[in-house]
Amino acid sequence: MSTAPFATLADFKALLTGAPGPDTAARAAAEARNGQLTKPPGALGRLEDLAIWYGSWRGTGRPVINAPQVIVFAGNHGVTAQGVSAFPAEVTEQMVLNFQHGGAAINQLSRTFGAKMDVHALALDHPTADFTQGPAMSEADLLAALATGWTAVDASTDLLVVGDMGIGNTTAAAAIAHALFGGTGADWAGRGTGVDDAGVALKARVVEAGLAQNPTAKGDGVEALRCLGGRELAAMAGAMARARVERIPVILDGFICSAAAACLQQISASALDHAVAGHVSAEGAHGAVLKALGKEPLLSLGMRLGEGSGAALAISILQGAVACHSGMATFAEAGVSDG
Repeated sequence: MSTAPFATLADFKALLTGAPGPDTAARAAAEARNGQLTKPPGALGRLEDLAIWYGSWRGTGRPVINAPQVIVFAGNHGVTAQGVSAFPAEVTEQMVLNFQHGGAAINQLSRTFGAKMDVHALALDHPTADFTQGPAMSEADLLAALATGWTAVDASTDLLVVGDMGIGNTTAAAAIAHALFGGTGADWAGRGTGVDDAGVALKARVVEAGLAQNPTAKGDGVEALRCLGGRELAAMAGAMARARVERIPVILDGFICSAAAACLQQISASALDHAVAGHVSAEGAHGAVLKALGKEPLLSLGMRLGEGSGAALAISILQGAVACHSGMATFAEAGVSDG
């Protein structure tokens, strides 16, 4: 496996802030082709914008999607000691085995849409520290997790989905959102694995306690990820950052993925220009995070599973958009009068 091209957090931030933008010539070519296709202008709605956006990041006016990749990262959280989840931490490892054996929802969706799927478990026997007592991770822990995510991206990938598994990680995501976007713990705490009203209230208190204990996380994407996140959230961020540098389009998944992505956007305002939101989940605060990120979801199906499942389903939307854009005939090719 290749090694990540950063040894410090400053290196990582420099790679992200210095990442190239989309190919403007490819965008112009994609727009020109879109204007010549055998359909009324704008008749495919948002699919047209998606195809042009995708082509601009892949450097071609007539793109194809050949190698989508889904990566699921798993980690355990010390904050589960506060009773924030309806399930015990052992479920993380049990679900990783399920992924590896092909038995989870994400396996079925990846297979359906032709995506290569990989699973990376990050030190499940060493949960992060309880962030109500101090930082969840050291700088070395964070760097290692970012590097795991970075190197997990296949160089041939042309569309990336990153998913998560980790009991307690909706609490970590809520704490990150609280640190980056303000409000109260109650604004960001949701039901997660299915806790009751008392459980949600407890999560809200834990979220606020986390930021109170880790004040450097406020408004700081790197510190929020280190102090309040988890190894799987950091790995997701590392993979999305690699994709940004390599101009690989990304489909964001749910609340946990979006919280990890928010840390990148805080580092660089253009860090998520290569990403679209696959769906808005039923986890209460996800819509608010997407609004803060300026992302309009492609799907709204009441999903709240995680694993990358909502984003994986949205691979089909991108495939449809690109297929129409690149496969349809132009008016000239079809011998159809364009008025």
